[in-house]
Amino acid sequence: MNAGEPLPVVQHDVEIHSNRQAWDKKPLLQAVYRRFHGLISSKIDRSVPGVILELGSGMGSIKEVIPDCVTTDLFPNPWLDRQENAYRLSFADGAVSNLILFDVWHHLRYPGTALAEFRRVLAPGGRVIIFDPAMSWTGRLVYGLFHHEPLGMRLPLTWEAPGGFRPEDADYFAAQGSATRIFWLREEPARLAAWEVAAVSPFPSFEYFATGGFSGPQLGGGLLFKFWRALDRGLARWPNLFAARLLIVLKRTP
Repeated sequence: MNAGEPLPVVQHDVEIHSNRQAWDKKPLLQAVYRRFHGLISSKIDRSVPGVILELGSGMGSIKEVIPDCVTTDLFPNPWLDRQENAYRLSFADGAVSNLILFDVWHHLRYPGTALAEFRRVLAPGGRVIIFDPAMSWTGRLVYGLFHHEPLGMRLPLTWEAPGGFRPEDADYFAAQGSATRIFWLREEPARLAAWEVAAVSPFPSFEYFATGGFSGPQLGGGLLFKFWRALDRGLARWPNLFAARLLIVLKRTP
């Protein structure tokens, strides 16, 4: 797949079912994801009234850590709560307290259009919590070599959907560097003027790389994973070199 290349949107569902088959065979990947979901959970503001909503939930595994999270995806699957499209949500204005995107942001071809819809459904003070790949030097190397999705670091950012765009016509898009460019490197910062950027946290995750993700081989067993986790703690002071994941919190301003 090349950066910006359109693919049928059904590719999302194909990957969900493929990942679901791999998931049961990789307990260490499950453990890493539980830790990721724990980090996301720590950013939820439960003082804001409304629904805790995840878009692009895939297998819905976030419920293991956040049981009251409403899970959704573009395609109906029996393990998910609802079918939703990020560009046109079925929720009423102000009905959502916290909106979570785990490995979803880099699939938004028109992030500004999506953010406008997120702002509509969020209650005052509500949050968008984004968890996405981080493009440090290590991140660019590993994701660029071993992941099928393009980095898209030089792909022009298309903030708004063109006139006549219909959410149901959205295609499969991927640019893994999108969150890094917009939130960490702050390309076009004026685009975020309607939001309070409450947190941008890049961090290493060699333990995630070592799982091989959903398609690659796992590097070592449980004992070796203790080493990878210790390595992540030691390298955390140099995010520009080693960050693999990016946790972002946007707060809806009045």
